[in-house]
Amino acid sequence: MATAPSHQRILVTGGAGFIGSHTVVALVEAGYVPVVVDDLRNSSSSVLDGLERILGSRVEFHELDCGDEAGMRKVLAKPVHGVIHFAADKAVGESTEQPEQYFSNNIGATARLTGLLRESGVQHLVFSSSCTVYGETSTLPVDEGAAIQPAASPYGYTKQACESLLRYAHSAGNGQLGVALLRYFNPIGAHPSAEIGELPIGTPANLVPFLTQSVAGIRPELTVFGDDYPTPDGTCIRDYLHVCDLAEAHVAALRWLEKHPGALDVFNLGTGCGNSVKEVIAAFEKATGKAVPHRFGPRRPGDVTAIYADATKAEAELGWSTRRSLEVCLADAWRWQEKLVR
Repeated sequence: MATAPSHQRILVTGGAGFIGSHTVVALVEAGYVPVVVDDLRNSSSSVLDGLERILGSRVEFHELDCGDEAGMRKVLAKPVHGVIHFAADKAVGESTEQPEQYFSNNIGATARLTGLLRESGVQHLVFSSSCTVYGETSTLPVDEGAAIQPAASPYGYTKQACESLLRYAHSAGNGQLGVALLRYFNPIGAHPSAEIGELPIGTPANLVPFLTQSVAGIRPELTVFGDDYPTPDGTCIRDYLHVCDLAEAHVAALRWLEKHPGALDVFNLGTGCGNSVKEVIAAFEKATGKAVPHRFGPRRPGDVTAIYADATKAEAELGWSTRRSLEVCLADAWRWQEKLVR
C-alpha cells in the first residue's frame, strides 16, 4: 500500500476503543497521522500505552466527547484531512434497556459532529455503521442493495438514523463532504502483539470476549442465547471477521474517498461466510486447546437469527477483503485475554 504524506492528519473519534485503536495502527502503517478523540467511557487510557508500544511513539490524544461542540472546535482548529467516526454506544442488549441513552449519544453526537465537519470544510468522512441496519433479513448473504427492514434493536435503529443523517448532510453540502458508510458484520480478535484488543467494561455484551473470560475463569460459564433458532444447529449465525482486517478496510475506504471526492457510498465489511455460536465454540477449542464452559439459555431480545455479508462490492471498489481465518481470530483473542489476566 502506498504511503500518505505525513501532513495528512486523520481524526479518529472513539479511537481508544476496540476497532478504533486497531484502525489507529493501520493508519500509521499507511502513512497517516491519527488524532484520537475519546471520552474513555467505554475504553481505557491503557489502550494508549498499548498503541505506544506497537507504534514506538505516543499518538495525539484528546479526552473529549465528540458531541462536545466547543471542545471539538478546538480540535478541528488544526486542519484534518479526514475523519473516521467510531464513537458510539454499541451493545444491542443494553440498547433495549436504555434506548434514550442510545438515541442521545449515537444520533445526537453524530449530528453535532457532522455539522462541525461541514463548518470546518472537512472533505472525507468514514462512518462506522453496522449490519444491524438490515434488521431481520430474508436473503442471505446480504448485499448493500438489500431492503432495510425495521431495526431489531434501538442500537440498530441509531445506525439506520445516522446513515440517513449523513445522506442528508451530504446532499445539503452539495457533495463537499464525501462519505463512506461501512456496515460491519462481527469484528473479533486482537492485534497479534496482544498489546491492544477488546476491552469490555463490566459484563461483555459480545460473544467472543464473554467466551474468553469464561475460559479464563473470570465468568462462570458462557451463556448461549437460544438453541432453538431455525438454523442447522439451532444457534444464531454471524459473520465474524478479524479486527485487523476491519481496521485495514477503513484505510481502504479513506483511499477510495480520496480518489472519489464528494462521493457517498455504502460497503459491507465481512468474510462472506456465516458461523453459528456452536461453530465458534468448536473453532476456539481447536485453535487454543481450551475447553469452553457453556450452557444454553433463552433467546436475547434484539438478536436476529442469521446474517452474513456479501462483501464483493468492497473487494471490487475498495480493493479489500478479509485475510485472517476464524481460528486466527480466536487464537489472537485468547492471547489478548491471557495477557489481561497475568
